[in-house]
Amino acid sequence: MAQQSISRRKAITGAAAAALALAPRVLAQAPPAEAITPALIEAASKEGRVNLYTAMEIATAEQYSKIFEGKFPGISVRVERSGAERIFSRIAQEYASRIFNVDLVNTTDAAHALAWKAEGWLAPYVPADAAQHFLAGHIDPDGTFATLRILFSVIAYNTQLVKPQDAPAGFIDLLDPKWMGKLVKAHPGYSGLILTATHAMARELGWEYFEKLAKQKVMQVQSGVDPPKKVALGERAVMVDGADYIALLHKDQGAPIEVVYPVEGAPLINSPNAVFKAAPNPNAARLFQNWMCSREGQQALVDLSAQYVPHTQAKPKPGRRPLADIKFMKDDPAAILTQADAIKAKYTAIFKV
Repeated sequence: MAQQSISRRKAITGAAAAALALAPRVLAQAPPAEAITPALIEAASKEGRVNLYTAMEIATAEQYSKIFEGKFPGISVRVERSGAERIFSRIAQEYASRIFNVDLVNTTDAAHALAWKAEGWLAPYVPADAAQHFLAGHIDPDGTFATLRILFSVIAYNTQLVKPQDAPAGFIDLLDPKWMGKLVKAHPGYSGLILTATHAMARELGWEYFEKLAKQKVMQVQSGVDPPKKVALGERAVMVDGADYIALLHKDQGAPIEVVYPVEGAPLINSPNAVFKAAPNPNAARLFQNWMCSREGQQALVDLSAQYVPHTQAKPKPGRRPLADIKFMKDDPAAILTQADAIKAKYTAIFKV
């Protein structure tokens, strides 16, 4: 992880203007919003492909990309999936070697977008639907990134191993001795989702919470998509954190898993997209970004994976808890930009992993 740490520190230099929380919908310095036009489609078709680096679960990302490919025949999507922190490190390493492969990125650590913006690596681009129909706070004021999806880090339990009346209602409940050796948790050094969640939980509950949790003999995994899998398979009874939509997809597929939005608040994760200036396929990247932010693209993501989206005209998937009804712990990408390495080091020291 050394390269990643160096890249973060480098990005912080002179980044005061970029280290902002997401701003309201009014775009002070962003370029004019752009619609999908025949000229853009033609230019994208000539390039014929787009390289997407994403922290989205691989099957979901590939299915979502297939929908785009069906809408725009002749443009293929190459999905490069990894944990958000690994993606950040990979891009830093590629750019240090002057390898410009990434066209479009989707990360679950919004601080990454701030860091890339500070480096001058992002291409300002505002899709028309994002400017007109996104919830306030989901477009960068300079137009260099926009939220694609909204997710939460939640608790979930295996319904064959835990009775509903015995299930934890929140994070503090997980400190009960009855959960000793029965918990699974992802690592902030790999997953941007978990890094964001760890920061929020440490801010709201204190690092003392993690010190107590570490005594529970918690199974450590990597990605935020891994804990739901472990619980669905019955390898652990309860997950401490992980992506809500992954747990819900397992449930839809018949797995014995139930989601709990913690009473203390579920850590909120805004997952932004950004187009890179040095993208080898810039028009295809813009087309894909524009379609993802359109009502059609946002609805497709909801229908496919039950994730939340910022588009106000997208209809939520039936049976899902309304976004407005979820108590959450607010994210803080600007703080994570400066504290990421310290958070990972603290976590590693506590859990000895």
